[in-house]
Amino acid sequence: MMRAWTLPVLFVLCGSALATGVLLKGSPGTAAVLLLAFLALAGVNSPLVFPRSIGADEARRRSAADGRPVVFWRPGCTYCMRLRVRLGRSARQVHWVDIWRDPAGAAAVRAANDGNETVPTVVVAGQPHTNPDPAWVRAQLSPPV
Repeated sequence: MMRAWTLPVLFVLCGSALATGVLLKGSPGTAAVLLLAFLALAGVNSPLVFPRSIGADEARRRSAADGRPVVFWRPGCTYCMRLRVRLGRSARQVHWVDIWRDPAGAAAVRAANDGNETVPTVVVAGQPHTNPDPAWVRAQLSPPV
């Protein structure tokens, strides 16, 4: 299983190598743009952006106990990133499941989406909602204690 930092580090290393090659060929502007693009990809896939993921079974158990939504997501998904950003600090009140790291999570998403791994899939009170509006998800959260 990949560690959480493996993909971001690979993006930074590959971006640095590519940018260095382009820079050595005499295109500093292109090199800077490439490096920034790879740094952005590293950031989007960083564990700093999303709260720590848990397994689908643990997320279901916690959700049953506290009533908070479960969000099934995957790194690199722009819709997942949109949801995460729009939730802001409230994102820590949600149980996040990375379907690329948890086979049970991937299976739950496929079951909810006619065999497709469409994310984000948000489960509230046992009902899946595919790519819901972030304002709706925020409304499902209980007020912070």
